[in-house]
Order: sequence, then C-alpha cells, then structure tokens
Amino acid sequence: MGEDRGMDKGEVRARRTAAVASCRRVLSRPVRPGMRDKLRQLAAAAGDGQADHYGDGVVRELELRVAELLGMPDAAFFPTGTMAQQVALRAWAGRTGNPVVALHPLAHPEVHERGALQTVTGLRTVHPTTSPRLPSADEVRDMEEPFGTLMIELPLRDAGFVLPTWDELTATVAAAREADAVVHLDGARLWECTPHFGRTLPEIAGLADSVYVSFYKSLEGLSGAMLAASAELVAEAKAWRHRYGGMLFEQFPVVLAAHAGLDTELPRLPTYVAHAKPVARALREGLAAAGVPVPRVHPEVPHTHQFQLWLPCPADVLNEASIRQAEQTGQSLLGTGQFHEPGLPGLSTTEITVAASALEWTEDDVRAAAADFAHCVTEAAGSTQAAGA
Repeated sequence: MGEDRGMDKGEVRARRTAAVASCRRVLSRPVRPGMRDKLRQLAAAAGDGQADHYGDGVVRELELRVAELLGMPDAAFFPTGTMAQQVALRAWAGRTGNPVVALHPLAHPEVHERGALQTVTGLRTVHPTTSPRLPSADEVRDMEEPFGTLMIELPLRDAGFVLPTWDELTATVAAAREADAVVHLDGARLWECTPHFGRTLPEIAGLADSVYVSFYKSLEGLSGAMLAASAELVAEAKAWRHRYGGMLFEQFPVVLAAHAGLDTELPRLPTYVAHAKPVARALREGLAAAGVPVPRVHPEVPHTHQFQLWLPCPADVLNEASIRQAEQTGQSLLGTGQFHEPGLPGLSTTEITVAASALEWTEDDVRAAAADFAHCVTEAAGSTQAAGA
C-alpha cells in the first residue's frame, strides 16, 4: 500500500526512521550518529558550563577562527543563517543607499524564508536570470535597474547544488563591481566548493564583501551560522543581531559542535566530493540497467558532494519503495530523504548526500542497491494501483 494511504505523516516518518535505523549501512546520510556523543564529551571538557556569556568565550574564539579560515577581517556568530543574511543585506542597503538586492529566484531568501527579506527588512529583490544556474556577467550587466547588492549562493542548492566555473564566478563579481554594487556570498555550503573551483577558502571568500557560512549543513553541527566581513560591518551586524533576538545567553553546545565540525568534517569534504562522482554514475547506471526509464542525476557530474536524482515516477511510489528497500534488504540508498514532485506530475526528485557513510559503498554496491530499489518501486507501484482499484 502507498505510504500516504491509511497512515498520517507522523506514522510514515516513524516507519521510515525505524526502517533506516535498522539498516546495516546507508548511502545517503548527511549526519553521522556519533556527533552528539562527541559533543557531550566536548561540553564536559568546558568545565562548569559557563563557556560563553552573551557572545564571548568560545563564541568569540569560533568567530576569530572562521574569520581566519575565510581570510576575512572579522566574523559574527548567528543562531541561524536566515538571520545572518537578513542582517548583512540590510546593512549593505544602508551603506549603499540602495535597497535592491539582485539574486537568483531559487536562492534561499526567495524560496525558504516566507518573504522575510521584504517583510522584515523592507528590501526589494530582482533576478538577473531565471535559468537553473548562477547568473552570468552579461546578465548582471544587463540588469534594467540599479541594485545595491549582488547575492550569490554557492552552490545554488535548489538548482541541484550547481556551481559556475571560477572564471564565470570572477567575471560575474567583476560585473557587479562595475555597477558599483557590493557582493555578498550565501556560502551555507561554501566549505565543499574548493575542489570544484581549485581555489582555497580565502580566495573564494575574498571575491566578496561579506560571506555567510553554515555549521550544520556540511560540518554536522547542531545549528548556527557565521557572517564574515570587515570589522566595521561585523560591528554593525552584531548590533542588528541583538535587535533580531540573536544575542543568546549561552551557546557553547552549538559552538563546540561547530568547532568539532571544523576539526573533523572540513578536512574530509574533498574526499566526499570526489566520491560523489562515481556514486552518481553508478546510481544512474544501476537504475537504468534495472529497467527504470531515463534515470537522471543532476549535475551529471556533481559539483559538490550533493546532487539531485530525478526519476519518472510518482513521489508516493518512490517514497514507499525507499522504505521497503530498507525494511526488506537492510540497505538504503536514500536514508531518510524523500522524493517530491516539483511541478510535473509523475516526475520526482530527491537530494543525495555523499558523506562518511557513503565511503563504504563501492560503485558495484551502488549499482546492486539501485537494482534492489528498482524492484521495490515495481512492488510499491503495484500495491498503489491495487489500493486505488
């Protein structure tokens, strides 16, 4: 029976979680289960628990560490990236005198923040392009109205974790400079961009006037974000952080998790990025060999350690098949990830993350598991049809 029939969302989630937890191995698992235990050990080592007080102590240590990693003068810690970027963009609007932000329509503020950029900050957005890629230099030059800030999301997650080439990126930044605009990088996943660009973090961050990075998306932190920029902008950002309610009394568990991620996950990210390429190839080949019509990974060669998988099948069937694979085989391709239908009925997509758990999987392993998944899709489709008859 399809997973949406006869079960509410909580029951389906519990079933999926239990099925994946029982697997002896999982390909797509963004978070390793040992991080929370590691955090408890680190927190205990902090002594009496007063590791920070309204942004000092270990919080300030993390700010200075990240500023150095990115080659920026200073940095401010924020509880969320949404808050960090709203603060950065409104600060730039005040300094440039222009409230218009140029960004991609698939960028995080446009898709995932309920219109907060306009509603809370009073800024206005314009789009250099609607194509599912980062804007080109010519598109930035051809903007029909002046803009104060160009925001570039690296990688552009909702377009498939895509990145431009280094030459394309530098040309786009130069075009913004020609327009007397500042450049802000949404670098939530900037950490894994260095292999694609063949450049260091300071070289990438150095293209911009400010950059935001996340600690939980790739580094396995609990939450938290950092805004790096000049000392003057960071000072203003900290004032706005307080106004936005981001001046928390104690944050050391989150900060210690961020330090741990920088220690352990950051050095491993290039390995994950490299392994994502054969995983994507084997996943596509295995599904095709098992009779799945036109399976597609996007980008065809992943730019980072994350990519999209597209299949011509309803999302409810694919999600049921994912649970069945975990329950029946003890292996899972998708982990707790789920397919959704972004627009065209019967065409579904999900995100694949190649991290530590995926390093155990060879290409042959992925192909075999893809064949198992295809069999489960056939089963799930039959059950759904029978239930609807």
